[in-house]
Amino acid sequence: MKILVTGATGKVGSRFVPRLIAKGYDVTILVRDANKALPGARVIVGDLYDPATLQPALEGMDAVIHLAALFRTFTDNEGIIKTNHFGTVELAKAALAVGVKRFVFVSTSNVYSSGYGHPAKESDIVNINDPRAYAASKIAAEQQLLKLDLDVRVLRLGFVYGDKDPHIAEIMPVLKNWKRHPGSRMHMVHHLDVAQGLFMLLEQKGLNGEIFNIVDDAPISLFELADSVGKAAEVFDGEQGPLADPFEGIIDSSKIRKYGFRPLVPSFFVARDLDIL
Repeated sequence: MKILVTGATGKVGSRFVPRLIAKGYDVTILVRDANKALPGARVIVGDLYDPATLQPALEGMDAVIHLAALFRTFTDNEGIIKTNHFGTVELAKAALAVGVKRFVFVSTSNVYSSGYGHPAKESDIVNINDPRAYAASKIAAEQQLLKLDLDVRVLRLGFVYGDKDPHIAEIMPVLKNWKRHPGSRMHMVHHLDVAQGLFMLLEQKGLNGEIFNIVDDAPISLFELADSVGKAAEVFDGEQGPLADPFEGIIDSSKIRKYGFRPLVPSFFVARDLDIL
């Protein structure tokens, strides 16, 4: 099976592509810089901002795993929307034009807001006009992809960590700016389980048009997360009132479990004890 992967040199891609290759897939990666290669993968130079480069990269592919994105830590809102929404749609249209059979889109649990009164489900309403550019761009991309005559599967990731990913340390300034309650929780997912979910969406039949949340079994408090890198006192400086929404940041993963998913890494603390952070 021939797979085109975008975002292959990013945090998720650089850890997932070697696993994809190890399972025997014929992997091509789409990069803007020809010097950014991964062992075992064929490199094609292209750019989501340049639609003319996409169709040649997609010729002969059986599936696309679209990981490329600009994240919430970027301040270029225009670039975030251009990459995450318009770039995604251009890639999908090019895939459709050359007959690619399957398109796996990696989205985010950041599409959810608060106030649901329960852990966020795939069926909950999301706001395409969300003031957070990252969330709004992913929502817009999801909605437009699902209107195409293409076998699209969407995977909404929790907060990704593990495999020596610096993501936890890097999020500390963002946590401080959020000024959220230290008892608020964040639902996480280890890179091993991101890979498990991506393989599921790549390989299983009958998932066209489906959206799945993927997280571990034990959401962690923001205080515990900050404390894990010695930043709790710096991030949370002051008295806190009661926790306003106990479900904010909690994600319901029951849907993907119906298809056989079980976290290999059920919590951050298991990852810590196994030394796979």
